[in-house]
Amino acid sequence: MKNFAVKTIANAAALAAAIWLLKGISLGGATTVKKAVSLLLVAIVFGLVNFLVKPVVKFLAFPLFILTLGLITLVINALMLLLTSYLADRLHLAFHVDGFGSALVGGVIVSVVAWAMHVILPDEND
Repeated sequence: MKNFAVKTIANAAALAAAIWLLKGISLGGATTVKKAVSLLLVAIVFGLVNFLVKPVVKFLAFPLFILTLGLITLVINALMLLLTSYLADRLHLAFHVDGFGSALVGGVIVSVVAWAMHVILPDEND
């Protein structure tokens, strides 16, 4: 359970950084509390997408990993961010990614910030 909380906080921080840095990724909400709750819920959706969907996509795209020397990871991260945006819309969460370009840059930002947060935050293995 602690590991889930740490990953959710890391995802929320990473998504917040992408929202702050890019105009193409937005989070709505009337108050700061509503924005924070929306961000945590979107972080949970993003974590579930990365846990359930991403491994399947990576497995199916394995030949492309070899062909592109791993650069397909950037495209897969962008697709996971777009899927999160779609699911957030279906769940009536105020999170939106404008297009593939924003998702591509946002995916890089989210990956770097999430990695840094995982380094900083304690984990079950620590």
